[in-house]
Amino acid sequence: MSENRQESLLAKARNLPTVAGVYLLQDAAGTVLYVGKATSLPDRVSAYFTPTADHGARKQAMLPLISDFETIPCEGEWEALLMEARLIKDLKPKFNRLMMDDKSFPYLVITTRDEFPGVFITRNPQEDRFRRARVFGPFVSGGSLRRAMEILQRAYKFRTCDLDIHADAPANERYRPCLLHAIGQCSAPCANRIGRDAYGEGITQFLRFLTSKRSTMLNRLRREMEAASDAREFERAASLRDQLRAIERLDDREHRGDDAEYDWQPEVTSLVLHPLAGVRSLQRALGAATEIRCIEGIDIAHLGGDETVGSKVCFVDGRPFRDGYRRYRVRSVGNNDVMAIREVVSRRYRDAGEGRELFPDVILIDGGAPQLAAAIDAFAHLERQPPRVIALAKREELLYTAPNAEALRLGREHAGLRLCQAVRDEAHRFAQHYHHILRRKRVIGEDSR
Repeated sequence: MSENRQESLLAKARNLPTVAGVYLLQDAAGTVLYVGKATSLPDRVSAYFTPTADHGARKQAMLPLISDFETIPCEGEWEALLMEARLIKDLKPKFNRLMMDDKSFPYLVITTRDEFPGVFITRNPQEDRFRRARVFGPFVSGGSLRRAMEILQRAYKFRTCDLDIHADAPANERYRPCLLHAIGQCSAPCANRIGRDAYGEGITQFLRFLTSKRSTMLNRLRREMEAASDAREFERAASLRDQLRAIERLDDREHRGDDAEYDWQPEVTSLVLHPLAGVRSLQRALGAATEIRCIEGIDIAHLGGDETVGSKVCFVDGRPFRDGYRRYRVRSVGNNDVMAIREVVSRRYRDAGEGRELFPDVILIDGGAPQLAAAIDAFAHLERQPPRVIALAKREELLYTAPNAEALRLGREHAGLRLCQAVRDEAHRFAQHYHHILRRKRVIGEDSR
């Protein structure tokens, strides 16, 4: 890196907004060399271009290769951590070593379909035993999540065991509860120490706690902490302080809208709890005679017509196939999603329409009947046609199979609908990511690639 280039990048870094975020260091060809997170972007990024800074042998070898960088501001350190993990898995930068594997962040799972629901912390919410469970997360800190659950278990006395418990099982009368019951952390439904209705009410209250602002419990802990401090009971005050922090960190997670059933973050791990079930359900809903293996999703992102971009994501057997992701910079239209859809579809499927590659089994457009009509119009100009093009409209979550046909209204629990939602949301996320990068480049006066 030349001295002039280093000074230019240092000045650019110091002018970044003082917020948490993620930074991507690039070489002259635009290849991402390293992805990192920062609690303060200007402080962290400028350190790479300060001559006296010591980054260790591995990063020191990277410094001469840096030609530019991009940044993505985040709401806080928790979001930066999640986004860093996602980008490292997507981009696999040469100088990143951590987070390159399949390890994910912890989730909280409540098996609400069980007679006596259990509460579990897991890094794999796709397990069969969690089928149709309530899943929250991912959470940034596994330690804080476990500490919070220990505290909350004392209040709500939910079970954390893997037992298959039924209220009418004769063996319950002879069952000996575990130590958690003896120390007041479990109500022991395994031994009929609590009825199904009473236990279910406790789980309902626990779910309300997770989906609310938790002000009542937090205020109580603060009062107890202050009282212990005033009484010079410093060990108890410190313990209450740690409990308070652990519960506050329950907010250090990604959120997926108002429906708590979807409060799990799809951008770090797989997007569908039961991928093959989703594929089979969608196949039946669409009346498809042939097996559905490959689904591609198309979305558009812009702000008032500026920096309009398109995205294409790919799912194989219900799971994301990131090598099949593509992004497009739309140049022919402004604030017009319908025209942008037509352009992206024409560019993406030109080769398939001319017989040089296969179409996916399903092409899903983010939008309603107008967006679907635009996509079908684009295909009309091609020599070959795709097997099936559908669109999924937001809010009412209606599935359109033809512009002039009545939309399908599938139940919220329908596995095929949830798969389509996952494809659409991933396409939206991927398009928004590219759009934000282009906007930030424009704002800081750099030419976009």
